[in-house]
Amino acid sequence: MTNLMKAAVLVEPGRFVIEDRPVPVPGRGEALIRISRVGICGTDIHIFKGHYAAESLPMVPGHEFTGTVAELGPDVAGLEIGAKVVVDMNIGCGTCYWCRRNEILNCPEMRQMGITMDGAFTEYMAVPARLVIPAPAEIADEVLALTEPLACVVRAARKARIRFGQSVVVLGAGPIGNLHVQLLRTIGAAPIVVFDISQDRVNMALEAGADFGTSDPAELEALVRRVTAGRGADVVIESVGRPALYQAAMGLMRRGGHLATFGLTGPEATLPVNILDTILQENSIKGSVAGMGEDMHDALTLLVHGRIRTGRFTGAAYPLSEIQAAFDTLGERPGDLKTQIVVG
Repeated sequence: MTNLMKAAVLVEPGRFVIEDRPVPVPGRGEALIRISRVGICGTDIHIFKGHYAAESLPMVPGHEFTGTVAELGPDVAGLEIGAKVVVDMNIGCGTCYWCRRNEILNCPEMRQMGITMDGAFTEYMAVPARLVIPAPAEIADEVLALTEPLACVVRAARKARIRFGQSVVVLGAGPIGNLHVQLLRTIGAAPIVVFDISQDRVNMALEAGADFGTSDPAELEALVRRVTAGRGADVVIESVGRPALYQAAMGLMRRGGHLATFGLTGPEATLPVNILDTILQENSIKGSVAGMGEDMHDALTLLVHGRIRTGRFTGAAYPLSEIQAAFDTLGERPGDLKTQIVVG
């Protein structure tokens, strides 16, 4: 193995530099992963634009990744050199109250690969071996790289306690919104209504399993009422991160309904809530942001067994050397639900 590797460093908002860096040496309890594919996440875009984690720059972003085990540090068991793997990006202490409850993002010592520390837009990463999940060799790298974003959706459904026969509105039909729709279809939610200002993305969501969809904000509430016998939806999922959509969501759910807050907003955004209505109608609101622990294992199982249609997510790929172009052109390629960086 060469002693140097390529790494895409975001040195400031909007600018990547490809650097030569030493290949990490895995320490005790660590595994060295040779990265093969990395998806560009909405969080990565926020970091690229300087909206999020600016205090971490310069940094190597990237957390939706797959690769193979290249080397094992001392005291690592259960992993084999050359095995395909995916990796849980969330590093908690492993012993605190929140870690024991699989709420690692609330761990006081929590770190996230590619967000608060260097991530996967590089050729090699040394990661805690306990976070490495073996994957079947026959599953394509571009599919395995979808494990982390799907895990986020799995966790959101788990937090919202979505059951078969429940009506659900998904606000936003981008990559995460599309995955929400597909998972909801697998769970047995019905009807599933999707909204996005892009009719093309609405059409893709309908193709993926939504029952109804619209790109016209003026039609949305009437559509939801019509297909839910006038009640409103059991669950509304906001997957964009726009305060106006969060406000609209409050008017789309039924009495006793649930709002799943998923889309990231700026830190200053607030959601006015009528406290008396929330009490009397027994409404609920719950946040969910990232998959972790068992969410990753469940997401991988769904992908391995073909429960998710991945074709729309795997068509756009750029080599690591062209990562700047990949980020610069994202807004020009709305038909690509996901862009991946090919590392190895």
